[in-house]
Amino acid sequence: MPDAAAVSVTYAAERRTGGLLALVPGTAGLLTVAALGIALLLLLIIKARLQPFVALLAVSIAVGLGAGLSVTELFGTVQKSGAVSLVEAGMGGTLGHIAVIVGLGTMLGSVLEASGGAEALSGRLRALFGERRAPLAMGVTGVVFGIPVFFDVGIFVLAPIVYAAARRSGKSILLYALPLLAGLSMTHAFLPPHPGPVAAAGLLHVDLGLVILMGAAAGVPAVLAAWAYAAWIGRRVFVPVPEEMAAAAEEAKRAAAAATTAAAAAQKGSSGSGPAPEQPVALGTLLAVIGTPLLLILLATFSSVVFAPSTGRSVVEFFGHPFVALTIALLLAYWLLGLRRGWSRTSLEAVSTASLKPVGNILLVVGAGGVFGAVLKGSGVAQALADAFAGAGLPVVVLAWLIAVALRVAQGSATVAIVTTAGIVAPLLAGGSGGGHSQAQSALVVVAISAGSVFASHVNDGGFWMVSTYFGIPERETLASWTVLESVLSVAGFAVAAALSAVVP
Repeated sequence: MPDAAAVSVTYAAERRTGGLLALVPGTAGLLTVAALGIALLLLLIIKARLQPFVALLAVSIAVGLGAGLSVTELFGTVQKSGAVSLVEAGMGGTLGHIAVIVGLGTMLGSVLEASGGAEALSGRLRALFGERRAPLAMGVTGVVFGIPVFFDVGIFVLAPIVYAAARRSGKSILLYALPLLAGLSMTHAFLPPHPGPVAAAGLLHVDLGLVILMGAAAGVPAVLAAWAYAAWIGRRVFVPVPEEMAAAAEEAKRAAAAATTAAAAAQKGSSGSGPAPEQPVALGTLLAVIGTPLLLILLATFSSVVFAPSTGRSVVEFFGHPFVALTIALLLAYWLLGLRRGWSRTSLEAVSTASLKPVGNILLVVGAGGVFGAVLKGSGVAQALADAFAGAGLPVVVLAWLIAVALRVAQGSATVAIVTTAGIVAPLLAGGSGGGHSQAQSALVVVAISAGSVFASHVNDGGFWMVSTYFGIPERETLASWTVLESVLSVAGFAVAAALSAVVP
């Protein structure tokens, strides 16, 4: 599938006279189209409650027609010809990069979840840090387990551990929930294989290994700042453990244990012997499964910078390609966490297949964001925006964060904020009025976009209600704790990214 950049539509505002440009010609018309398009996107998502995939697709078409693109440029032709469809190029070019990564990462996280890895990890960390530092253990659990697991899945799996810790101590549940949430949110926002940073890296054509490096460099100080705020607010606002949620979690655990026992008995009856009872997952095993893809990807990035082209470098880059690295990690998880511990191949297939069901919506939204970016670029709107932003005199990393923050606060979806912002700032990274940017600098822009996309989670964000409901936090206290925590994470991550952008060549 051709990349959107290959579409032979160049930025020359005065050469386009169709659509809204018939009324407001030139650059002013393109900027008007951009403003109306973003306003329409926010209106459709916030007021009309339209599904973001549909909203992005509809606004992409509206912006393309408003900027004077022809139907052929937008959709191609019925007959096979050399015409390149912006819609197909944007969707295919984006999903061709991230769909495999998101799919493999989701299945890896699902196996870790179903194997009891989260509870085992938390138990080891509690033993390591002690009960007095249980909030810190919760935070580290969120960071480590959050690398391969989606944010909402992490809450679902780890919430019972928070309930137990808060009940044992008699202290506010905020003291234990917020460090965990900060860890999960940081990894979800800053580190691949999560959809946000992967989508931004794909849309801006940035090496994923550098995104991991820069994401970790900004994410670690950001999560430390968030933990400090969590400790402060957790001692000042008391929220009791939601007994109904804790009871439901215990009931679900007992039901799962009963189902496992029944399945083992059935297998023993049919084969004469059953699998041995599952033992807790070893911490080394968990770290090996989680760390393998990150290590391979980072090695490939370093080899491309340090070593001259050679057979050895090609081998390292092969195993360090995200597709290969995540496949190796998934197969490793199948063996170490599944087959070696008595799982059947049918169980592994069922867990993997079930994990992919919620991924469809994510991929469609990201793909539609790719379409939006392709239309902005192909129509010249993105370049007009880039020129206007460049005239403001602000660094790209600052502009990227500000745009992502505005979109996030306005409509709630982090994914929509990321893909829309990436489409707007892409021309600034490609050269022209914004100047050329190295891969490391572009990776920091990805981090800034990701940081902006988590700012001030409030009532228009599903994550706000998930946190409030799962941990029994009233809305007012959720605003004072979770919303501020996300803002601290966003501002601290952006501050580090901005500082690094001043010194990274």
